[in-house]
Amino acid sequence: MLKREMRSDYPFVNDLVQYGVMLGGKRLRPALLLLAAKAAGEANDDHITLATVVEMIHTATLVHDDVLDEATMRRHLATVNARWDNEASVLLGDFLFSHAFFLASTLDSTHACRLIGRATNIVCEGEIRQKGSRGDFLLSEEDYIGIVSAKTAELCAVSCQLGAIYAGASAESVKRLAQFGRDLGIAFQIADDLLDVQGDEGSVGKSLGTDLEKQKPTLPLIRVLQQLEGDERTALVAALERGGDELRPMLASYYDRFQAIEYSREQAQAYADRARQQLDHLASNEATETLRALPEFVVHRSH
Repeated sequence: MLKREMRSDYPFVNDLVQYGVMLGGKRLRPALLLLAAKAAGEANDDHITLATVVEMIHTATLVHDDVLDEATMRRHLATVNARWDNEASVLLGDFLFSHAFFLASTLDSTHACRLIGRATNIVCEGEIRQKGSRGDFLLSEEDYIGIVSAKTAELCAVSCQLGAIYAGASAESVKRLAQFGRDLGIAFQIADDLLDVQGDEGSVGKSLGTDLEKQKPTLPLIRVLQQLEGDERTALVAALERGGDELRPMLASYYDRFQAIEYSREQAQAYADRARQQLDHLASNEATETLRALPEFVVHRSH
């Protein structure tokens, strides 16, 4: 259905939209929606529509993110802004958002539209909060998690929530599956931050180091700044603000000294464990077992 919807009669628009399909990512959110449906009951045609909607919204956020980060590569391909320009990226993201909401409106119930609208608003708010936190080297771990919960985990949560609701799940199951998605999303983002620090662009398939270049405080850096005091902290903040070639080896030394990478991985694992616990009430079936395996996968992925 995604390929069918991601088309246009106008050649340039169609080129952009088709390219966007290729950049879409791991299809985690539609997979979560369909797995939640099958874990709670049965998937139906509404679930297919909703899975397409959440993937369109996610792809729109990726396209816009690449503009904000000035990224040049995603999924081993040039980003839309690198292949075309920022204007094309912004317009493609807008097209995907608007088409997603149109598609959601074709369902008999408006409930999905309300949930998706609220979730998308929270995602955008999270992105704005992250923009506002750039260069804020006093950002607390709590505030970081709040931003991550909004910009990344919210769409995972609503995907699971919609899957459960439209499968006729109980209120308790809907609540737990939504929380599963949220905890999984937070674990995913912390792991993604670690890839930005430690990953290899050839393996990961996207531009790395953009968090540092854009002065986005991530968990390893927040951990270091929490531990440093006095002149050392002042010197690191000055280096972060200045940028340059000496910053990476300096940070690598601090990450090692304060075990910031290990700490961040432990936090990702804690959210993964918490996510898995949310599934304890569900009857065991193939979908439930796949959901149980996902948290471990997102924490230890290499791309």
